[in-house]
Amino acid sequence: MNIALVTGSAGLIGSESVAFLADKFDLVIGIDNNLRQYFFGADGSTEWNRTRISEAYSNYKHYPADIREVSQLEPIFKEFGTDIKMIVHTAAQPSHDWAAREPFTDFGVNAVGTLNMLEMTRLNCPEAVFIFTSTNKVYGDNPNYLPLVELETRWEIDENHPYFENGIDENHSIDHTKHSIFGASKVAADIMVQEYGRYFGMKTGTFRGGCLTGPNHSGAQLHGFLAYLMKCAITGNHYTIFGYKGKQVRDNIHSHDLVNMFWHFYQNPRPGEVYNAGGGRYANCSMLEAITLCEQISGKKLSYSYSDTNRIGDHIWYVSDLSKFKAHYPGWNWEYGLEETLTQIHDGIAARLAGTIA
Repeated sequence: MNIALVTGSAGLIGSESVAFLADKFDLVIGIDNNLRQYFFGADGSTEWNRTRISEAYSNYKHYPADIREVSQLEPIFKEFGTDIKMIVHTAAQPSHDWAAREPFTDFGVNAVGTLNMLEMTRLNCPEAVFIFTSTNKVYGDNPNYLPLVELETRWEIDENHPYFENGIDENHSIDHTKHSIFGASKVAADIMVQEYGRYFGMKTGTFRGGCLTGPNHSGAQLHGFLAYLMKCAITGNHYTIFGYKGKQVRDNIHSHDLVNMFWHFYQNPRPGEVYNAGGGRYANCSMLEAITLCEQISGKKLSYSYSDTNRIGDHIWYVSDLSKFKAHYPGWNWEYGLEETLTQIHDGIAARLAGTIA
């Protein structure tokens, strides 16, 4: 039997992975205990998404295990053993601000949980391909010291800088920088995944995501800015912009495009490799530009205000350079641009608010 195992399976990338892999494996195992609701309240709950994928995919099997507890993971790994061929580890505490409230919880989920998953893989299915969703926050605030130029609606990097054409590459330093507590816990996990590839020879791949987005995102104020922004546009809820004049830039990758990167890696893994993963120059926007797009797509004016206080360790300008991944896997490319992704997010949120699931 060929089995794929997905952690955080009711979240944005986890559920996209389940959908993508369901027809490629005999069984897809999902691990998710809806900690996102604990982190972000009702807005963050993924229960609706767990129900959706459980009903949509007959070969999906769900376990509400806590990745921080080996005692809860071990029975799953022992039951399926070497039949597990692919592991997509997306479970995380993903917020800068929340991490500072409970550093033990943040580190437990992001770092200890990842170590637990790596060890369970090494001991029970060492030939499985292990894919980890890291974050561009491992670079800390180093990107903020690049030569940035203020334009009318966004910050941009100086056109003479090497990063101007394609964005920030994997050689950008992750050291001597302020990461935020969240960023630091993800650094620990990121390095550990690399080490299991380099030291133990496991088939590990680390993907440092920009803004990961899509129609099945349970966006909340502290995480998932495009989904939450669109939700505010639809519902009339107030939105607060934190710092940088609203001109901070993010690249945005649709969840399907990211999982397709995982799939290409799975078919030809490069142990211990690291890739930046985002919308790159293909799909990026500032906060002000995103607000304009949300208003155009929803047909409603957004109620928002501005705070001069930026989030600690937050990026002013970040665009991912995917040149390395595209060189290694030339068959991959983006399928979803920014407007198409935001339209899907709008339609998904509208359907859920209307009492149906898109």
